[in-house]
Amino acid sequence: MDHFYALIMAGGGGTRLWPMSRIETPKQLLPLIEEHSMFAVAVERLAPLFPPENIYVVTGRAYVDALKADAPDIPARNFIVEPYGKESGPAAALSVAVIQKRDPLATIAMLTADHHIADKEAFRDVLRAAYEVAQQDRIVTLGISPSVPSTGFGYIRRGAKTGVTGGFKVYQSRGFTEKPDTQTAVRFIRSGDYSWNSGMFIWKATKALAEIQRQKPEWYTLLQELEPNIDTPAYDSTLDHIWETISKVSLDVAIMEHAEDMAVIPVDIGWSDVGTWDALFEVLDLDESGNGFKGASPDRIIVDTRNTLVYSDKLTVTIGIEDVIVIETKDVLMICHRQRTQDVKAIVQRLRETNHDSYL
Repeated sequence: MDHFYALIMAGGGGTRLWPMSRIETPKQLLPLIEEHSMFAVAVERLAPLFPPENIYVVTGRAYVDALKADAPDIPARNFIVEPYGKESGPAAALSVAVIQKRDPLATIAMLTADHHIADKEAFRDVLRAAYEVAQQDRIVTLGISPSVPSTGFGYIRRGAKTGVTGGFKVYQSRGFTEKPDTQTAVRFIRSGDYSWNSGMFIWKATKALAEIQRQKPEWYTLLQELEPNIDTPAYDSTLDHIWETISKVSLDVAIMEHAEDMAVIPVDIGWSDVGTWDALFEVLDLDESGNGFKGASPDRIIVDTRNTLVYSDKLTVTIGIEDVIVIETKDVLMICHRQRTQDVKAIVQRLRETNHDSYL
């Protein structure tokens, strides 16, 4: 496959995984599941489909050095650095503009840095299929087969089947619904017509820029000012000007919700966004009582404990507990019921409001 590039979006904060995920060590830099950081795993699973020189990373200034250390084979010039966070829309637009200026024939797989994918071979296979579909000037999104009526994900509605590519069925997309309520999510699941939005998109750079020009013409005009060489003072000066002007909005809202020529490929690749502590239960190896353990120390004494997650580097003892999350860091101990893990984000907001910045 010629002119095929992976773009890893690596700027998120992961506040629902506090207190492990912090401003200085966000989710993508943590070894939450495997021995390496989630970003390093995201890079590793692209081989051999993408050589290092065809992998790009977009991230914030605070994280670029750590990400480079985790992926030393990726050329330094392939790290596209945002002046500061403005959500996924501007980050994606900036990256597409840089890659397209370097290779006008580029096709880009826009991927995530902090999601878990168990079946890595199937993941590479579907990216190959998506590349072929993208050559028809279609925007391809990977739809995840939903297991529960989650209200934490966006949903994609499938339309007519348009073919089979590389063994994968390809459908028209009939639009996105962002994080529905429980009743709506149940209806979506029962219909069989919906997939979760994985946040992964495959498209030609020219198609991406055409959509940006159609839907965000002010972004398109600004991005035309960029130089392809991101190592020059002229680039930095121009980017700072762009970033002062460009609006803060997610890629889904800015482009994807109203994109034309959208295709969806439903896949079952063992995907999880690992968005909350409770979500870790879906991907960790559990003991016979449904307990999961992470941390540097193997020492633990577990008595009458079920469906509990313990993340600690110390000897941990649990007695007679069930459905509990226990997370210990050097300065925080968090104990949370499994049904309340979505509330962790609210704790982070409370810390901000009460000037406890040292814990963020």
